[in-house]
Amino acid sequence: MRKIIVLSLVLVLALLLAACGGGQESSGKFRVAVVMPSAINDLAFSQSMHDALTAIQSEMGEEDFEFVYSDNLFVVDDAAAALRDYASEGYDLIIAHGSQYGASLQEIAPDFPETSFMWGTAGDLMGLDNLFAYEALSQEGGYVNGVMAAALSEGGTIGVVGPIEVGDAKLYVDGFMTGAKAQKPDIVVNVNYIGSFSDVALASEAAQTHADAGADALTGTAQMVVGAIGVAEERGIPWFGTQAYQASLAPDIVVACQVYDWTVVLDEVIGLVKDGTYGGTAYAITLENGGLLIEYNDGYSLPGDVKSLADDAIAGIKDGSITVNVGE
Repeated sequence: MRKIIVLSLVLVLALLLAACGGGQESSGKFRVAVVMPSAINDLAFSQSMHDALTAIQSEMGEEDFEFVYSDNLFVVDDAAAALRDYASEGYDLIIAHGSQYGASLQEIAPDFPETSFMWGTAGDLMGLDNLFAYEALSQEGGYVNGVMAAALSEGGTIGVVGPIEVGDAKLYVDGFMTGAKAQKPDIVVNVNYIGSFSDVALASEAAQTHADAGADALTGTAQMVVGAIGVAEERGIPWFGTQAYQASLAPDIVVACQVYDWTVVLDEVIGLVKDGTYGGTAYAITLENGGLLIEYNDGYSLPGDVKSLADDAIAGIKDGSITVNVGE
């Protein structure tokens, strides 16, 4: 009788341990938390990540995948508090979607060595074993957009509205200029960095300045470009977007957009974390790996020869016959 009781207790204990075992394995649900600097519907940087996580949830199912987010965290201290809270709550993967959050991660990640963190856009792992990094080689889509803009330009002047001269924003602007010059060497590309990722009014003013200077094609990057797109629509100037698909803002003048698809990175990272790898890899999305996409606006009448130029540029970048060399 004693042996039966002891065996029963062992079985009960084993079942309890299985039920209470660590995070991901116990519930079977993979849990992600993400901190973002702008709104999830910004049609730019933050929306690109939210869209990717939504797509993964649709693919895996809500019973196997859950994500939560904190958006509009422009203030780094507020973002740091959210990151630490999410780590304390036991999420499997915590994403700091903004290069401005790097210093915070250097302080927080070491306190949670068995929690995986991920940040971008950046390629620096900062010596942390539980950190993944990701970036967008946005100069590639910038090049394609630049080729189209120069081909469409009749006056020979193009305007660019940039935020701050860093990261994927700078890569995109430099790539755009390179593509425009490759298509039309004498094209004038006026660039205005407004010093902000979020100031819609300043972006609008910069776009007005470009239009007044004769720009007959416009582009820009980051969430503040909604102001510039509004000016492009008012003035009837073709717009080229990046980070997310922006045609819904101005369907008559948005020509094409480079779209970030972070599922290319997230699918692999989720698999690694499930297998017990907490970090150690830096990723880049590109045209070749499908993380960057050029989406044309069917509502814009893009001449066939211009679209062919863009398609040729995409093919050339993918096969390596075109190399988009830009400075840091």
